Amino acid sequence: MRAFALSLILAMPFAASAQDVADRIYEGGPILTINDAQPLVEAVATKDGRILAVGDLIDLMAFQGPETEIIDLDGRTMLPGFVDSHGHAVMGGLQAMSANLLAPPDGDVTDIPSLVETLNVWTEDNAEIVDQVSLIIGFGYDQSQLAELRHPTRDDLDQVSTETPIMIVHQSGHFGAANSAALAAAGITSESEALPGGIIRFDDAGEPDGVLEENAFFLVLGQLLGGLGQEGLEAFARAGPDLWARFGYTTVQEGRATGSTIDAVRKVAAEGGLDVDMVIYPDVLVNRDVIAENVSRTYEDRVRVGGAKLTIDGSPQGFTAWRDRPYFKPVGDYPPGYAGYAAATNEQVLDAIEWAFENDIQILTHANGEAASDLLLAGIEAAEAKLGKADRRPVLIHGQFLREDQVDKIQKLDVFPSLFPMHTFYWGDWHRDFTVGPVNAENISPTGWLRQRGMIFGSHHDAPVAFPNSMRVLDATVTRRTRSGDILGPHQRVDVMTALKAMTIWPAYQHFEDDQKGSIEMGKLADFVILSDDPTAVDPETLDELAVLRTIKEDRVIFEAGPLRRGDVRPNMRAPAFEFLKASGWRLGQPAFAVMIPVGFGHGHLAVDGGQRVLSIMTE
Repeated sequence: MRAFALSLILAMPFAASAQDVADRIYEGGPILTINDAQPLVEAVATKDGRILAVGDLIDLMAFQGPETEIIDLDGRTMLPGFVDSHGHAVMGGLQAMSANLLAPPDGDVTDIPSLVETLNVWTEDNAEIVDQVSLIIGFGYDQSQLAELRHPTRDDLDQVSTETPIMIVHQSGHFGAANSAALAAAGITSESEALPGGIIRFDDAGEPDGVLEENAFFLVLGQLLGGLGQEGLEAFARAGPDLWARFGYTTVQEGRATGSTIDAVRKVAAEGGLDVDMVIYPDVLVNRDVIAENVSRTYEDRVRVGGAKLTIDGSPQGFTAWRDRPYFKPVGDYPPGYAGYAAATNEQVLDAIEWAFENDIQILTHANGEAASDLLLAGIEAAEAKLGKADRRPVLIHGQFLREDQVDKIQKLDVFPSLFPMHTFYWGDWHRDFTVGPVNAENISPTGWLRQRGMIFGSHHDAPVAFPNSMRVLDATVTRRTRSGDILGPHQRVDVMTALKAMTIWPAYQHFEDDQKGSIEMGKLADFVILSDDPTAVDPETLDELAVLRTIKEDRVIFEAGPLRRGDVRPNMRAPAFEFLKASGWRLGQPAFAVMIPVGFGHGHLAVDGGQRVLSIMTE
C-alpha cells in the first residue's frame, strides 16, 4: 500500500509542499534498498531523520526546496545501515582499550614470545594507567593461532610482571589467562574449586596454571575489572559503539549485560554519548528482575533493553562447546570421549525459557554444540506446549555445529537463527583439523541449509570475538574461505544479496524493528551506510576489500572516511588522541582502521601507505 501511494505521488509533476520539502536528496551512485519490491533506485529523499521518498531522481527532485542538500554519492554505493545481529558493543570498548593480542590480519601475535613482547610494550607505554588501576589487560589471544597451540600460562605472563595483576582474554571471550599476582588477587589457590560450568586448570604440581574457563574466567575477570569502576564501564560504553559505527552499523547489540552495564550505557546515552541505537540483553540467570523492570520495544536516548540472554555452553574453537559426540582431535589434556560441557544446568535452561515465554520476553540463547542446541530446542518446545504459540522471536545465537534435523526443528518452532559464518575464516581450518573433523566442518554455520528451506537468518561478528568488520562478515557468508584459502562447505554459501539481507532487514526483524529499519523504504529511519563499491557488482573474492566510507544515523553522519591511498594525508580525520592510541596498544605499521576508533578526544592527521598501514599520526 505504501509503495502504491508513493507511485501516485511521484507520478504527479508538482512542486513539493512545505511539509514535503526534503532535507537531503542522495543520488549519484547505486542505492541498494534491500526491498525486493524496489531493489535498486536512483535517489532517496529524507526529512526529519526519516525517508521521505525513494525512486528515480527526476521524480524525487520534486521534493527539492531552497534549503535541500543534494548528496552526490560520486559512484559509491548506499545501503541501509547494518543491524547488529549479535555482538557485545560495551565489551568491545574493553578490546579497544587493551593490549591487542590478536593474530594476523587483525594483530601481530603469532606465538607466546610475541604475546609477551606485546604485553611488555603495552605495559611500558601505559605505565601511568597501569599504576592507577593496578591491572595489565590484553585481549584477543587465540591458542589455535599460536605456534605452540596452547594457552599462555601463569609462568608465561609472570615474564611481564609478578607484581601487577595481568589478565588476558581469549578471542572467544570464554577463556582467560592470569599471572600469579592476578590469581592471588582473585583468591585462586591449589584448594580452589570452580563454579559449576567453569574450570580452573592446574599444573602437574597441583597449582593453578593461570588458565580459566567459562564461569571461572567470568568470575575472576569481573573481580579484576571491578577496579576500573563505573567510569571504566562508561569508557567502554563510548568506545565500543563508536567502533561499530566505523563499520557501518547503525544499530548495535550488547548481547550479555549486567545491571551495572545498563547503568553505564544509560548514563553515557543521557549525556548524548551514543550515536547509534543499542539493544541490551541482560543475563537471564543473573539479572531476571532487571530484565522484567526494563524490557521495552521503545528506545530512550538510543537505548533499550530488548530481552534476556541465556548461555548454555561455551566456545567451539576452545573445546568448551557442548557436543552430542566427542571432539575430533582436541588439542590439550582432554579425557577420551571428551565432548565439552554445559555452562548451565538443564533445570536452569528450561526454567529461563519458560519464564521468558510466560512474560512475553524475547530470549537470545548462546548454543554452539549440538547438545546445547538440543536442550534449547527442547526448552522452547516445552514452553510453547505449555504457554501456546505467540510472536516471541526466540533467537539461537551461533549454532556452529547444528545438525540438519535441528535446522528442521528451528524452522518448526519459529526460532530465529543468528549464525556466525566468520568462523569459516577465523577458525575454519581449526574446525576441520581438530574440533569436528573434515566432514562435519563443511557444515558449520549452515546458512545453505537455512536457505534451502526458505528460512531467514542473521549473520554476526560477535565482537569483540572478532572486529565488527561488516565487510569480513559479508565476505565470509558468501565465500566461506578459510585463512589457508580452503573453501569450507561450498554448498553452505549464499549469494551477496542474501548475505546483505542477513546484515540488514533480517536482523531488524530479529529485533522487532523491521518496520523502522533494515531497508530503504518510505517512512523508515534514514539509517544508511555508504560503501566504496557495489558489493553485488564486484568479484565476490574481493568483498573483504570494500570499505565503509560513511555511516549515517537518522540522516546525520556519524562516521566519515575516505579512500586511503599511498602517501595520503587526510586533515581533520576523526581519530583518538595520542594518549588513547598508546593506551590501546596501537603502533605505527598497524592497519589504518585500527587507529580510527573514535572516542571523542579530538581530530588529527593520519598518513598511510599503499597497504593501508599507518605511517604517522598527529593529533590536535
